[in-house]
Amino acid sequence: MITVTGVGLRFGDKKLFEDVNVKFTPGNCYGVIGANGAGKSTFLKILSGDIEPNTGDVSITPGERLAVLKQNHFEFDEYTVLDTVIMGYKRLYEIMKEKDALYQKEDFSEEDGIKASQLEGEFAELDGWEAEVNAEKLLLGLGIGKELHYKKMEELKGSEKVKVLLAQALFGNPDILLLDEPTNHLDFKTINWLEEFLINYENTVIVVSHDRHFLNKVCTHMLDIDFGKAKLFVGNYDFWYESSQLALKLMKEQNKKKEEKIKELQSFIARFSSNASKAKQATARKKLLDKINIEDIQPSSRRYPFVGITPDREAGKDILTVDGISKTIDGVKILNNISFTLAKGDKIILLGRNELAKTTLFKILVGDMEPDEGTFKWGVTTTRAYLPKDNSEYFEDVNLNIIDWLRQYSQEKSETFIRGFLGKMLFSGEEPLKNVNVLSGGEKVRCMFSKLMLSGANVLLLDEPTNHLDLESIQAVNDGLIAFKGTMLFTSHDHKFIQTIANRVMEITPKGIFDKKVTFDEFLEDEETQNSIDKMYN
Repeated sequence: MITVTGVGLRFGDKKLFEDVNVKFTPGNCYGVIGANGAGKSTFLKILSGDIEPNTGDVSITPGERLAVLKQNHFEFDEYTVLDTVIMGYKRLYEIMKEKDALYQKEDFSEEDGIKASQLEGEFAELDGWEAEVNAEKLLLGLGIGKELHYKKMEELKGSEKVKVLLAQALFGNPDILLLDEPTNHLDFKTINWLEEFLINYENTVIVVSHDRHFLNKVCTHMLDIDFGKAKLFVGNYDFWYESSQLALKLMKEQNKKKEEKIKELQSFIARFSSNASKAKQATARKKLLDKINIEDIQPSSRRYPFVGITPDREAGKDILTVDGISKTIDGVKILNNISFTLAKGDKIILLGRNELAKTTLFKILVGDMEPDEGTFKWGVTTTRAYLPKDNSEYFEDVNLNIIDWLRQYSQEKSETFIRGFLGKMLFSGEEPLKNVNVLSGGEKVRCMFSKLMLSGANVLLLDEPTNHLDLESIQAVNDGLIAFKGTMLFTSHDHKFIQTIANRVMEITPKGIFDKKVTFDEFLEDEETQNSIDKMYN
């Protein structure tokens, strides 16, 4: 168990936390949520001991081991993959090295023999004889093949290093596991493996993630960091979000009787509880939800942006025809004979193991890049808006405040009109007077969505539209794109975002494009489909 008592932290005049009191107990998974800058990652660093709080303390039950997902991808470059994983259990790794050093001594003494015997006993207690086998199981589960296990970390790709560091954190069954954005750079198959691993994990897990599907699958509790406080709520992310929104709505409706409010909230709790799956983590959450009091549900003080994109005109039947497009970059064929038709009303998720391939296709379709071969044709009634993964060209060397920046893309130039769109994206008061070149990554994306809402486009091309956004903004974008009446082609690594928006799945492979009109979950769960795609990569 890990106990936080009276913890407070300040950076200069900025207060992050004040008087935080919470207990994290075995068998539960806690999702730490909060707006960007609220201090989620900092809170995990306080729990791990990397940062000392100004007030209060963090205590761990004596004898329990804490493991942390490392963020420095170059820290273990000189070590082999297998050694890097085993190093997650510091004491076990130390014993292994001490033993090796003793047995290599030419003048092995009686004293050395006694020391070696002690080490062997501790080694066995820590399940040392199974260490390599257990490390290999984790690596294979995370998609790191045996051919990489004895390579040095410096020889691995960035995405492979992420998986090895995750295996390191999971290794040796730690009592307390701290994971900061563990799904970043992972493919959906690996994320699914990690979800199942954590669902069946019997110790304490504390995780920060922007992946709502992941939080929904694994979490029994949400720790909401807001306005310098940390409040613990039972349930997964969807339960926290929907219940807090319902409580806020009912609080505003002053004419509602208290009995009606209680009845509605009880019905909501019962519905969520009965929908819990049979997995261990969800079963635990169901039991907790059964015991929840009405008073435990509170309105969220968080503000949510509003994303609403209304086409100026309805598009005709002909949207886009792509015929045999190929593109080679730096000697590597990125796109190979890509052909497809975009139909009216399609909301297509564009997948692919090569990130550059997806971005390259977008750039070709919006005219920023020429294909080497093939053609494409947009329907005459289409109007397109593009949100690139890298938006730096819109903000670099631009000496404008946010109002004047957005005014460039609007036919209506009045400040009142412009402020209306910015207000929807939570730029209010003096904020719109900030210079755009000092904005954070999330603020820039919100600016881009303001621009998108002004476009009146009936076709959207969105390359990773939720990058840099906090959970509140992701939710708003998700809701806005579900409601969008036009046609859309988009990329994303957010499972829930894809599942709730896409009605068709396309994947770019080295042998062309795989195209199927199904939901994202149906696509992932269809073994025949996945086998067909694997063959297109081999």
